[in-house]
Amino acid sequence: MANAERFYIGGNDEHGQNPPTAGKRTPVMPYINRSFFENEFNRPAKYYFLIACLRSDFNVFDVKPELTDISISQRVTRVLRQRPTLVLTYAYNAAPNSTVFSSAQGHKVYYSRENGYANSSRLLAYDVSNGLAQTTDIPNLGVGTLTEVGMLRSVNCPAALAECGFMTNFNEAKLMVDPDFQRYCGNGGCIGVCENLDVDYVEDLNYTELPTIRLGSRGNIVRLLQCYLNLYGNTLSVDGSFGNGTRDAVIRFQKDNSLTQDGIVGQNTWRALLMQGGLPTLRQGSRGVYVRYLQQKLLSKLYPVGEVDGVFGANTLNAVRVFQQENGLTPDGVVGPLTWQKITPVGGGRSMP
Repeated sequence: MANAERFYIGGNDEHGQNPPTAGKRTPVMPYINRSFFENEFNRPAKYYFLIACLRSDFNVFDVKPELTDISISQRVTRVLRQRPTLVLTYAYNAAPNSTVFSSAQGHKVYYSRENGYANSSRLLAYDVSNGLAQTTDIPNLGVGTLTEVGMLRSVNCPAALAECGFMTNFNEAKLMVDPDFQRYCGNGGCIGVCENLDVDYVEDLNYTELPTIRLGSRGNIVRLLQCYLNLYGNTLSVDGSFGNGTRDAVIRFQKDNSLTQDGIVGQNTWRALLMQGGLPTLRQGSRGVYVRYLQQKLLSKLYPVGEVDGVFGANTLNAVRVFQQENGLTPDGVVGPLTWQKITPVGGGRSMP
């Protein structure tokens, strides 16, 4: 097996959220009366990919930490400067008529024959496709080619683009905002990269084995922290430097999760970031990452929760009660083991009316 530290892996997410890239969205979803924007999937899937790469001991490069969209030329320029070993872009597909739902489904991975490393890009695309097939249950459409796509043809390394589902397929559209599906897609991409580079894939990390880090710390453990913080709404550069911006984001995270607000990332903060404490009982007034996770799962099953903000307020309470009632549970608004059991599976939820 090769030494993962020899390799420098780039992760990219198509489009943006703030503001949303025009046209890159699902049809209006029933029950919640809004579309899901493509980057609501692309960005977290990319960070789960980078997290998986970091725990597998790769060095990583985040092409686009911004929530805003940036031009293809800016992205390509960043890759050309960094010269990564390879770059993987996360995206979501759409049928030609993107305003209505259709039967088109499945994930497909693309490369460009115009890339200077076309054969290596083709092999990378096949490995990523196989990785996604291991971690998701949606149909595997295999590998295809695209022309005139800058992030595939114009970069100075092997490159692939993973379209992880169809925004215009009702069931796959719901998956876009499911944090577990996003994680599975990120993991699948890393499994493919590990296969491509002959590196051992590391399935998970235990928070008890992670070091305490603070202002001034540097290296990949800080990059891991920055990727997790970006999953929770930050826009930190994944640069491996624990500066004031990272410290401020840590303090906000600690405040939101009722932790000591010292800006130091020890076991309690790592446990919350990695969500390794077990699923707690939640009720109105609860706050933190588990409430955020609950809101994302409810939204993916088309129960309106308002803003996904990690605060168990009136909208979340109403969504929980309706979910419980529709799933044969006591509609008390308290999320305990029986409610978690019903809500955690990927997929399902409300049907097309």
